[in-house]
Amino acid sequence: MNSNFIQTYVSVDCVVFGFDHENRLNILLVQKYLDEMPLERSKRLPGSLILSNEDVDDAAQRVLTELTGIKKMVLKQFKCYADPNRASNEDDIKWMGKEYKHQIERIITVAYLSLCKIDHKINSAKYDTVDWCTIDKVPMLPFDHNKIITESLIEIRKWIETDFSIIFELLPKKFTIRQLYQLYNSLSEKNIDIKNFHKKIATFSYIIPLDEMEKNVSHRAARFYKFDAKIYKKNYNKLIK
Repeated sequence: MNSNFIQTYVSVDCVVFGFDHENRLNILLVQKYLDEMPLERSKRLPGSLILSNEDVDDAAQRVLTELTGIKKMVLKQFKCYADPNRASNEDDIKWMGKEYKHQIERIITVAYLSLCKIDHKINSAKYDTVDWCTIDKVPMLPFDHNKIITESLIEIRKWIETDFSIIFELLPKKFTIRQLYQLYNSLSEKNIDIKNFHKKIATFSYIIPLDEMEKNVSHRAARFYKFDAKIYKKNYNKLIK
């Protein structure tokens, strides 16, 4: 056997996006305190080594189920990170040794993108803390997790262009057009004029106006809408035929 062949471990890392009540895009970060490890490097993306009897997709779903309690989440594999130096930081190497009770010198990760309603209660026995962090305030993270987050934003923008329905995974069941507009802008970075956005949305038969308005708001009350997945799927199937 060629001595240059690598002997390595494989993991999954999950980038979970959420949209909060202040209409800001957030990302889910986990924290686990380990003895003698710098506190500032304890925050990271949720992830895990894959088990010997599971596929990488199954491993990603396991990580999210353990984290959120949701058994079925929107999940998209978007890139493999295999830079030989991605786990070369001394603190990261120590962390892996303490976390997995094994000396790991190289690790390849398969990154996944997921969406979760931010009002879903998250209780995790695996981590000391699980917190939503606004995308513009993500701290310096270990390994190449900051790079993974940056590239996941590029990926989700491509995803929305091919399947607009995934944006509704981040919105409450009842939402206003302004909420939809602010979420779309924060994800796409297109900065569409809100009047033109209203006109465009009015042509979408799968966005249904409700006989219900906002209450107890300081601004002019807006109408609530809902997303009809059946109508969307029917129209989408027509487009691709």
